Amino acid sequence: MPDTNDDPSRFRSILTEWRHDLHRHPELGFDVARTAGFVADSLRDFGLSVQEGIGGGVVGVLRRGNGPSIGLRADMDALAIQEENTFGHASTMPGRMHACGHDGHTAMLLGAAKRLSEEGGFDGEIVFIFQPAEEHGQGAKAMMADGLFDRYPVDAVYALHNMPSIPAGHVAVRPGPIMACEDNFEIVIQGKGGHAALPHMTVDPIVVGSEIVLSLQTLASRHLDPLEPCVLSVTDFHVDATRNVIPDKVVLRGDVRAFTPRQQSAIEDGMRRIAEGVAAAHGASADVIYTHEFAATINDAAAAEQVAATASRVLGPDRVDKDCRPVMASEDFGFMLERKPGCYFLLGNGGTGPGGCGLHSPNYDFNDDILTIGADLWVQLVRDCLPAEG
Repeated sequence: MPDTNDDPSRFRSILTEWRHDLHRHPELGFDVARTAGFVADSLRDFGLSVQEGIGGGVVGVLRRGNGPSIGLRADMDALAIQEENTFGHASTMPGRMHACGHDGHTAMLLGAAKRLSEEGGFDGEIVFIFQPAEEHGQGAKAMMADGLFDRYPVDAVYALHNMPSIPAGHVAVRPGPIMACEDNFEIVIQGKGGHAALPHMTVDPIVVGSEIVLSLQTLASRHLDPLEPCVLSVTDFHVDATRNVIPDKVVLRGDVRAFTPRQQSAIEDGMRRIAEGVAAAHGASADVIYTHEFAATINDAAAAEQVAATASRVLGPDRVDKDCRPVMASEDFGFMLERKPGCYFLLGNGGTGPGGCGLHSPNYDFNDDILTIGADLWVQLVRDCLPAEG
């Protein structure tokens, strides 16, 4: 059998076979034993040093020479969605599917590990990081809490995500924020219930909650810099209702997206001020529970410039957007970028045909045509960041 670096069609066939197998067997959150086992066994076959169980993930290390160290990260988990596709590699697990393309991310990074182990051509250490539980924002934190960067103190760390809205084989990147944070909130409004026919004897929390919902919209429009975008959405207005009863309590829940820690702090402080102030004005009380689920994904400027240069070399400069618009979705790789400099970039998955459906859709599928492109990008990035002498 020829080496994969001498037979591109064979290399693509291997990556596609891996990707389809992962797609047929999706796993959720930290429960990724089969996927992690496949990754670990593959890395060992390539000759890498492998450590399993770091925060539920897998780490493979490949070293040549005495140069610096970089980390390359892929996510392994799927989503709790019933797949509606009928092709041969559709999910065999009811209620689960790879609707975000993590099967493709894993296959591409494995392909890069295989090629780099066969070809060399770099001076330093590559730490291949395969992470669980990205979808709920817990995997990166779990791996770091379990000593990921203490055991493997990389100088920089990189990750990518496929993007159906970008033409296949194009790259989008930018310095600074590229993905938003995600904060969640719950506001518990305590009033005084009573008969609907006697509202003057109550403190109606529905009225209070309605005013708080409207007032919260002024945070983005009147309290934050209009050149710094954010989104605040109340997504749940919950009350234990009966037709002729004014309730004692209302619970509001929702979601916040922003791009800087300063915005997050301003929104949280403003939310508490508005909720507590509006409630007090009506003789009610409001308790705000505010949590930080995902950090904003903020790229190091030098690392983003390096990714743009590498992508231009591999794909051509006309296929690289070096200053793309940031995305309001969130990614827990942002937690890694709080610890290490690095870059997160987007690889086009195509707007039509395979992979053209939006992420998190029951009809989504990763575009196999970009598997080798992603692996090529990882290989060239390693050689650009860890150049071998001569």
